[in-house]
Amino acid sequence: MASQTISSVLSSSPLDLGPYETLYRHFHSHPELSYQEVETAAMAASHLRSLDAGYEVHTSIGGHGLAGVLRNGNGKTVLLRADMDALPVKEDTGLDYASKVTMRDHDDIVKSVMHACGHDFHITCLLAAAERLASMKKHWTGTLIVLFQPNEERAGGAQAMVDDGLYDKIPIPDVVLGQHVMAMQAGKVGCRIGNILSAADSFKITLFGRGGHGSMPHRTVDPVVMAASVVLKLQTIASREVDPNQFVVVTVGGLQAGHTENIIADRAEIRLNVRTQDQDVRNRILTAIRRIVRGECEASGATREPLIEETTRFPLSVNDEAFTKSVLDSFEGFFGERLDSNVACSTASEDYSILSSSQGKPSCFWFFGGVDEKIWNDAKEKGRLMEDISVNHSPFFAPVIQPTLQTGVDTLCLAALTFVKSS
Repeated sequence: MASQTISSVLSSSPLDLGPYETLYRHFHSHPELSYQEVETAAMAASHLRSLDAGYEVHTSIGGHGLAGVLRNGNGKTVLLRADMDALPVKEDTGLDYASKVTMRDHDDIVKSVMHACGHDFHITCLLAAAERLASMKKHWTGTLIVLFQPNEERAGGAQAMVDDGLYDKIPIPDVVLGQHVMAMQAGKVGCRIGNILSAADSFKITLFGRGGHGSMPHRTVDPVVMAASVVLKLQTIASREVDPNQFVVVTVGGLQAGHTENIIADRAEIRLNVRTQDQDVRNRILTAIRRIVRGECEASGATREPLIEETTRFPLSVNDEAFTKSVLDSFEGFFGERLDSNVACSTASEDYSILSSSQGKPSCFWFFGGVDEKIWNDAKEKGRLMEDISVNHSPFFAPVIQPTLQTGVDTLCLAALTFVKSS
């Protein structure tokens, strides 16, 4: 299909999204944390079956993952992917369908839960695209896979599905396609050839001191002071050890030591996150982290070596040149000026590419906006985009339902139709 033909076919095959707006509100108000996407997965599987379109539905893959396979003659096999898990965030959007859910997290701590990253949109868009593409079977031939992945936020879902025999249950795709709603103007789309999402490495670092009475610091080795030195020194990695032309983020997201004022604790725990877009830079930073942590501990008189544990790892996501060019051609023919064909590589990270790289196949990923046009334009006019536009993972993150939902469905359908043969 040429892009013009794809655009005309899609435009002539609309789908009533009213029921999906209702479904989106349900997903938003009923979020589930990573590893616990039980009801979300069940509802997605039930919806696929209810379409009565011929989807083979495979469930409980790598935890609560599932995939629907729609076979429609000879042609390429295309996999569309959405993630399902929510975040331990207390929602503060004020929406009438805001989440009030609490759950026990992976560490058995009760947390408020919110779809603060837009995965509720991803699920809903993919279910709607599954229905729309099934209704358009006369326009394409090939095999369509719609995959709903658990545990993206903890970086384990894609690999878990692969390790659990995903590709023994479903065909190996010729290309894997995915998307993410972002703090961009609603109705707009961004994609690029090459790096599209950063690599990420997270660590839990435990520093060991010697505890004691708060009035007798000379009888202790204070892990709080030790941790403070480590945190400050880590900030020099980006500013003093990496070429300023290279991208790097080193973030200390947590520091915990002690429980009361008059006791010096015997240990401190640091939670660290690193983002990079180059493998050599990544290697250099990870080496520097270990050197700094060990060096500061030695200088502080630590009672034992620090414990540095990797908690999550996201790969660098790279859009295949040839396949992405084809997707961009289709997007341009449909979205016109609403498409940014060279959007900046995101500092965020994803594990979706494991679904393709594990099989030696290409992938393409893109972004679509969720910020109400008036809110965006007002903030831009005031020069307050950074202050007034809530980003992913914020308790205020609330993408406008339309045209966000319509855009997310259109992009998935356009990308899929790009690679399946016209009948």
